[in-house]
Amino acid sequence: MVRIRVLVVDDHRIFAESLAAALAAEPDVDVSAAGSGPAALRSLERAAAEGRRYDVLLVDADLGAALPGIRPAVPVQEVGEDGLVDGISLVAGVRTGQPHVRIVVLAEKDDPRRAALALQAGASGWVAKDCSLSRLLTVIRGVLREETHLPPALLTGVLRELTATRKHRTESERLVESLTPREREVLRCMVAGLGRKAVADRLFLSPHTVRTHMQNVLGKLGVHSTLAAVALARRAGVGPVDLAGDVVERGGQLA
Repeated sequence: MVRIRVLVVDDHRIFAESLAAALAAEPDVDVSAAGSGPAALRSLERAAAEGRRYDVLLVDADLGAALPGIRPAVPVQEVGEDGLVDGISLVAGVRTGQPHVRIVVLAEKDDPRRAALALQAGASGWVAKDCSLSRLLTVIRGVLREETHLPPALLTGVLRELTATRKHRTESERLVESLTPREREVLRCMVAGLGRKAVADRLFLSPHTVRTHMQNVLGKLGVHSTLAAVALARRAGVGPVDLAGDVVERGGQLA
């Protein structure tokens, strides 16, 4: 019998343990539980090192929401000092690091916007926490067959969100295309979080020239802050410059 290895990730201990116990009663399911994003990442890494990878993650949509200081949608590689990782970020991080793992998000309530974000991050399903065990098992087995599962009531809203996201991305791409090659280079440095001096050192420009380029970038993108420019750049698919091997100043004043 082929067994399915499942990891439940939820910071509500009673729910996680209860769900794990219910799934463990199935003859073809091996299940474990993790109480946080970092704990889940450690479990995944340990299992991979031991040659017993997980097949499916069941992730709480509100993972970490009850804890102070959580920043929503933080990439896993940018986890703060508190070590917290929210649910959608965990989905993105796991799909990047272990793309074979299928992820189902467990939610307290239907939310088209967050469901769309979960799918964009790489989730294969969005399921209500109070669904029946048989329904959850159907979803688990379905995502392993490359199926995507959403509650029927969410389909219209999720499609609307995905369409709107694509529209915003297209507009963002058009604005980025209006930049000169040098301005795009500066924008990528901004996305990487480099301060003005670090950008100047990297591009062999004066800080004054970099300031001018940054002001031009903000003007052409139609935004008033570096944070807004970085958000627009990410929507357009603009990535950060490669900082591997660089010794640079971070966190300086950008504009």
